[in-house]
Amino acid sequence: MSFTEQLQRRKALKSKLVNRERIFGGWVSYPDPAITETFAKAGFDFIAIDMEHTTISLEQARTIITSCHSENTCCLPRPVSHTNDLIKPLLEAGADGMIIQMVNTPEEVERLISHQKFPPIGNRSYGVNRAHGYGFDFEQYITSWNETSSFIIQVESITAVENIEALLAFDEVDGVMVGPYDISGSLGVPGQVNHPKVREAAQQVVSACEKFGKSCCTQVADVSTDAVKDLFDQGYTFAILGSDLFVLWKWAEQMRSVMDAFERS
Repeated sequence: MSFTEQLQRRKALKSKLVNRERIFGGWVSYPDPAITETFAKAGFDFIAIDMEHTTISLEQARTIITSCHSENTCCLPRPVSHTNDLIKPLLEAGADGMIIQMVNTPEEVERLISHQKFPPIGNRSYGVNRAHGYGFDFEQYITSWNETSSFIIQVESITAVENIEALLAFDEVDGVMVGPYDISGSLGVPGQVNHPKVREAAQQVVSACEKFGKSCCTQVADVSTDAVKDLFDQGYTFAILGSDLFVLWKWAEQMRSVMDAFERS
């Protein structure tokens, strides 16, 4: 895919986020690029790379980003921390933006913007790598990046929920991904993602996103039409549809049930 084609794809994703249009994201937790290519053929608006809860390395993430782009799909990695030591190489590898986990304070948002955006908005340094077409697309890339890249923060604690309006006050924040599992832990009901306290906290985030005109999503672990409809009925504007890990987990559970049925006979 040419730089112009990828830029148009990046602009389209950014526009959908800014306008709170319906978006569907894929999620990969395994490093094999064949999985990414298979997912990308489904027509997701973007595919996220989970580097927080996996062992996917920077080199493997680069291959996943390349696989996304080969199928004309945007790629948003989720690094394991907020450090620029991880964010910068992922951007240089051609990521179309970032999903940043566990963002709790406005100060953290400011630092993350600084890492991701070029001056005068941020302090991202200028270099030449895959993102810039190894030099061939340098000028186009650096002059379009700030306006076309996507930045999604994850709200995963009661502290972030309490600070949500301050977190959303930044123009550079395009959307929020609600993490109910971590919110449940911070509320003292770990794993109880449907607990009233958790649903109330999530709804507070959804309402704040509507107020500030920001996109808002969460992940659907067990994907069905009814589950996705329920998500949109709650006020979310986009959805992460499962993951490669969830797909294999659910398949393995089904196979175990089949084997158990014969072992009991």
